[in-house]
Amino acid sequence: MMYRTNTCGELSITNAGQEVTICGWVQKSRDLGGMTFVDLRDRYGITQLVFNMENNKELCEKARKLGREFVIQAKGKVRERSNKNLKMPTGEIEIEVGELNILNKSELPPFTIEDETDGGEELRMKYRYLDLRRSPVKNNILLRHRVSQEVRKYMDSIGFVEVETPVLIKSTPEGARDFVVPSRMQPGTFYALPQSPQTLKQLLMVAGFDKYFQIVKCFRDEDLRADRQPEFSQIDCEMSFVERKDILDTFEGLAKFLFRQIKGIDFAAPFIQLPYKDAIEYYGSDKPDLRFGMQIVNLTETVKGKDFPAFETSEYIGGICAEKCSEFTRKQLDELTEFVKRPQIGAKGLIYLRYNTDGSLKSSVDKFYSEEDLRKWVDIMHAKPGDLILVMAGVKNKTLTALSELRLEMGNRLGLRTKDKYFPLWVVDFPLLEWDDETNRFYAMHHPFTSPVYEDLALMETDPGKVRADAYDLVINGTEIGGGSIRIHDASVQKLMFKILGFSEEEANEQFGFLLNAFKYGAPPHGGIAFGFDRWVAMFGGQDSIRDFIAFPKNNSGRDVMLDTPAQISSKQLEELHLAHVKK
Repeated sequence: MMYRTNTCGELSITNAGQEVTICGWVQKSRDLGGMTFVDLRDRYGITQLVFNMENNKELCEKARKLGREFVIQAKGKVRERSNKNLKMPTGEIEIEVGELNILNKSELPPFTIEDETDGGEELRMKYRYLDLRRSPVKNNILLRHRVSQEVRKYMDSIGFVEVETPVLIKSTPEGARDFVVPSRMQPGTFYALPQSPQTLKQLLMVAGFDKYFQIVKCFRDEDLRADRQPEFSQIDCEMSFVERKDILDTFEGLAKFLFRQIKGIDFAAPFIQLPYKDAIEYYGSDKPDLRFGMQIVNLTETVKGKDFPAFETSEYIGGICAEKCSEFTRKQLDELTEFVKRPQIGAKGLIYLRYNTDGSLKSSVDKFYSEEDLRKWVDIMHAKPGDLILVMAGVKNKTLTALSELRLEMGNRLGLRTKDKYFPLWVVDFPLLEWDDETNRFYAMHHPFTSPVYEDLALMETDPGKVRADAYDLVINGTEIGGGSIRIHDASVQKLMFKILGFSEEEANEQFGFLLNAFKYGAPPHGGIAFGFDRWVAMFGGQDSIRDFIAFPKNNSGRDVMLDTPAQISSKQLEELHLAHVKK
């Protein structure tokens, strides 16, 4: 038995007169007097079936008993529709059904299987297999497939080898918490699920594979948000005998290839390279959105000395200039003030200066600053009549972060962050280390295998806080799409890095002895990058959340409500694993 000769998305007017068999799910049906119309759906599209009471009363009555999501087989002749629907690929034809077989009945679904559904997110996640039938979600998964194929096509074309690395590995301190797996055969010991294949891909370079990549599952036990899941996929890459320029050229090529293949966009010019220091100083973020300007300007020296308490007691004062916004109402300005006072941002307030279209100035600090003083603000901000200057003050790092959030909010309000515009850039020269006052020690800003910039190597022992990392991030529209670095390949430099990070020689050998031992046998200079594959796909799909681009995602609590997991395991399993559940 052949279930189908065609899919529900491929028939057209050229098939008129042909006898065909199609299968799928009943999207909806309509009874119109002596005629019944059924829309039949499969992965490929929708085709209209028609049943005629005069021609075959029994068959038409059978069709009228079909419920939503029944699985059916329909055989009949393709004919031209009298009322064409040119919005559908199959909208010029319909099938006059001569035989109808119900392959499986369906209960009434808990929500409508339509583009605009009546199901809430939690309900749709519980019945994810039904949600995946809806065109928007289905198309997201198909887009994911397409991007993965294009990645493999490009990487293969430039000589990369796809190598699978193990999922059960050793727990190492790389940032986020590990998911751990108890070993039954080695009681009291645990595997960890990889946060990334970082050390393994470095070992592949030691092994001489030269160019490695993998679309790989990674696992991090961390708090979730729109662009995070406990398990996610990344495009993991490593190359030997390379410097930073080689890495950036190679993977800028991948980015341009994907934009061309998926979005039909050509980037002819090289991506700009923005030093980390400038990204923070001018945008308050190491992942700046450059679809619009509105750079942060340091006003500290310009505005101090006028006895305005909020400024006089602040380490840093900075501002942004929003073009053509001088007519913002007091209500709008109050909304912005409340926005920056939210706990997530934590600013104490917001100062404004209107540069009106008639050239006059009006600020919220007029009694402290003369017009001549305010003209200096206008000059340093390069403001024009009609612009609005927004100023914040406080501790430098916190204030820059708050200004970054305010800048993005203004970008949203002014429609400057459109989904159809893309601005890729490389952020480079990150600090190698971060100092933590609570623990009184340095931490690796990326990971402990990141190489210092060669020119800063001498500072490693004398002033490690000033050492730059030979690291780089690809940022697109304010999202970090990928990041990587040139790696340390010299065992002595790696040991020095561990020492600065507070590892004793014994601890370093215990955690990373396998890597240090490998370095004894001729490690080539190497470097790499890892891209958030889910983020790539979500960006191409025009959405911020990665969840709908993963077939079976977790919710914000890290829970799969469809599988009802995480869940407890039986006492027998605990016994086999030599574990006990301790109630707090």
